[in-house]
Amino acid sequence: MTYFCYMVRCTNDAYYTGWTTDPIRRVKEHNAGRGARYTKMHGPVELVYVEEVEDHSAALKREAEIKRYPHGKKDAMAGENSLPLEFCQEE
Repeated sequence: MTYFCYMVRCTNDAYYTGWTTDPIRRVKEHNAGRGARYTKMHGPVELVYVEEVEDHSAALKREAEIKRYPHGKKDAMAGENSLPLEFCQEE
């Protein structure tokens, strides 16, 4: 199974970071109000960063690492998405 760390930008310009096996599905869940409490209050969200990781454990570690980054570093990451842009676009 493939795991991903992802970052979405909320309407208040904050970033929410999480992990999933399907980034597009997860963003749709956030935008439908079935995601995290934070994104429910500050949605809709836009997928701005996706990174494939090797397994569940790596996803949890990478998520925690990204959450500790300052806002400026997250801005830079959002500008250099690690997967092809078409992967991050909704169908």
